[in-house]
Amino acid sequence: MENFNAPIVAAMKKYSADGVIAFHTPGHKQGRGAHELLRELLTAEGLRQEVSLMEELDDLHAPHSCIMEAQALAAKLWHVDECLFMVNGTTSAVQAMLFGTLKAGDLVMVPRNAHRSVIAGLILSGAVPIFLPVEFNDEFNLPLNVSVETIERAIKKFPQARAVLLVSPNYYGVAADLSTIAKLVHAAGMLLLIDEAHGAHLTFCDELPTSAMEAGADLAAQSTHKILGSLTQSSMIMLKEGFINVERVKRAASLLQTTSPNQLLLASLDIARLQMERDGRKKICAAVELSKALRIEIKNIHGLKVFDFANLDPTKVTVNVQGLGLTGQEAEEILRRELKVQCELSDAANLLFLITFADDFETTSKLIDALKHLPQRPPIKILPPLMSKSISVAKLSPRETFYAPAEVVALNESVGRICAEEITLYPPGIPLIMPGEEISAHVIELIHQSTGRVIGANDSILATIKVINERELPSRRAV
Repeated sequence: MENFNAPIVAAMKKYSADGVIAFHTPGHKQGRGAHELLRELLTAEGLRQEVSLMEELDDLHAPHSCIMEAQALAAKLWHVDECLFMVNGTTSAVQAMLFGTLKAGDLVMVPRNAHRSVIAGLILSGAVPIFLPVEFNDEFNLPLNVSVETIERAIKKFPQARAVLLVSPNYYGVAADLSTIAKLVHAAGMLLLIDEAHGAHLTFCDELPTSAMEAGADLAAQSTHKILGSLTQSSMIMLKEGFINVERVKRAASLLQTTSPNQLLLASLDIARLQMERDGRKKICAAVELSKALRIEIKNIHGLKVFDFANLDPTKVTVNVQGLGLTGQEAEEILRRELKVQCELSDAANLLFLITFADDFETTSKLIDALKHLPQRPPIKILPPLMSKSISVAKLSPRETFYAPAEVVALNESVGRICAEEITLYPPGIPLIMPGEEISAHVIELIHQSTGRVIGANDSILATIKVINERELPSRRAV
């Protein structure tokens, strides 16, 4: 058998080659009963190896052989103490970080634009969020990250907080100054948890922002599938011993993962690690150089601007199309339908393109050519976003809010009430108020001033708002 040095893959190949007659799950029985459409999606060999729960394939919830070995190899490569493979996506990894480190009533600082998995993790843990404002770039109309100064203010205001959770890098590739923040957070006796979904590759090139764990974080959740080569839905949790209870985090991860993990997802994590171990530095640094060349070319296209920032992952190429008289959404539609190029996302003013080790001169040349064919229209102006800049603590925890009775009242009569829904104005797409927060007169004023689209609210014109019915609420509150 070929020596893959990928323990999970080796165990799968050995089992499928053993010639056993399967009287176990999955129902397609190593591909024999697979529908022809499924056969088109997976190779015959892939179907033969799509089994799980056999003794020699190990147990994700109590690893002792090939999975344990594969996780240890990943931990060594990413320079962490332990690594956990996740097959329910980074959503479950983020939830496990919160569920595995916090308890009901604990205060945790989170950015206002955190992924929805953070709120789910807070519901599970019972912790209470302290919402941190996110810096914003007005020229490109996009969010940056949480500043060191904001963390300093938040620690001073809430020294009793248990942890800080940040998203770094964010979707646009902007990283927080994690090395400085880690020192501040640990000096205050708090944990530093990082949603690093978009940063699994940072370890492999010195020109990229420092990875979360190398910067001093205690836990990081990585989407191995987003930038590296594993299958969608496969992720990893990186752990550092010292400030966290490692076994509790493992229990939390186990509670949040399926008891029937897809072996192909596990194998893809093993293979992604192997790929990075063999020539990851070469591949990732090549992607960085390719993205640099792409940026120069795009800057020379009339009407387009490319976002640059001090602590930016350059492989996230954000292109501002306002100079063409287009919104980001209009430009995405033209690229997709007419020019056969698909971006990662569009917003009010920008397009985001991801450059990975799978790209080359040919793919980026086609992108440049497509961008040159975007039409020129009359100039448009996007109004600056309306955002909350305060550091605020929720009045009710997400868990209490989730179960609390709610009612609908007129927006202008909601000051002082506890919000029961998320109110997001687009642009910028950052929640103005979250469930469990007290509605202030300032928030009402910002809503009235807004000309953007409302996301998350039951009433799309916000004449009314859903609030907690405090008359039916138990007397105890989280804060």
